[in-house]
Amino acid sequence: MDRVTIDSALLSWALERSGKTPEKFANRFPKLDVWLSGTVSPTFKQLEAFSKATYTPMGYFFLPEPPAESLPIPDFRTFSSTSVKRPSANLLDTLYTMQRRRDWLREQLIEEEASPLAFVGSARLNDPPESVGQEMRRIVGLEDGWAVHVHTWTDAVGELRRAIETLGVLVVINGVVGNNTSRKLDVHEFRGFALCDEYAPAIFVNGADFESAKMFTLAHELAHIWIGREGLSGFEGIVATGNDVEKYCDAAAAEFLVPAHELHALWPKIKRNALPFNDIARRFKVSPVVAARRAWDLRLIGKEHFFTFYKEYTAEEHQKKSVKKGGGDFYNSQNTRVGARFTSEVIRAAKEGRIQYREAYSLTGLYGNTFKKYVQHLGFDLL
Repeated sequence: MDRVTIDSALLSWALERSGKTPEKFANRFPKLDVWLSGTVSPTFKQLEAFSKATYTPMGYFFLPEPPAESLPIPDFRTFSSTSVKRPSANLLDTLYTMQRRRDWLREQLIEEEASPLAFVGSARLNDPPESVGQEMRRIVGLEDGWAVHVHTWTDAVGELRRAIETLGVLVVINGVVGNNTSRKLDVHEFRGFALCDEYAPAIFVNGADFESAKMFTLAHELAHIWIGREGLSGFEGIVATGNDVEKYCDAAAAEFLVPAHELHALWPKIKRNALPFNDIARRFKVSPVVAARRAWDLRLIGKEHFFTFYKEYTAEEHQKKSVKKGGGDFYNSQNTRVGARFTSEVIRAAKEGRIQYREAYSLTGLYGNTFKKYVQHLGFDLL
């Protein structure tokens, strides 16, 4: 067999980049240990299989050394426990997919002579973040008590996602890369990101996170759009620290979700209740942990009180998340993984002959009959 002479360091780099361990590939690549040691090289066919398994472009293995991959957007992550490592293949592929969709949509809107969105970059860091949160709420169309008739936190996230999309923002919530359930996104690497553009701004929320965090991340990334500062977000305890941009978006998101005047009016009535944060959660349709965070923001409780509650609550959430749930309807899930609005634009472009269907497949990540069925699910006819 013809073996490929490559630097074994590239194999180790690809393995680390994929987020997988040698043990994970033990059955699939029984000679991996000798490949990594440099004792034996893989055949070309084996290298192709390894390339696919580690989500690594084949050409990278023929470089003289591992490439220094960097994030294509600013990094605002503020995890404190460990230093931020090189971006994973899952994160990079998710970012590149969202950038491509954003860029494509921007071109379409400019060709259609659409007007730029006035709210993108409309705020500055020297503006009071509370005022920005209030303005975000007004523009999105959230009235006081909007969530009273929303039954669950998941429904509330869906309602907010749709309201933001109506403004012209591409919003995606997904816990995997595309539809590949074997490529799960890691909330310890990032919670979300925003891509700024005056025509086609985009928000991505890591759907692998707890329901208690998705609402906050969605509002947080919307604040990034408002101040025109795109970037990657990640923070512990839903508390951004050590970064002016993240602190600002944090404060604006908190006011957006739980207005101060409403909570101040409610707190005297519930503060002595056994579960006051649950009461706030039911009123605003945020999670109890977001409710507790807001009470801390407004100095209604202390820092120690908040973190004690946060640890107890997230421990309960971990237990709930360990219970295996059904996967839900595949085509309904595409509304959050791709977006009905974005797909509608792609379908219209394909029907009008402005793009080939193979490009429509690539843009949506849906191919052949799967694409056709989702189009029908949205109520379109491809003919």
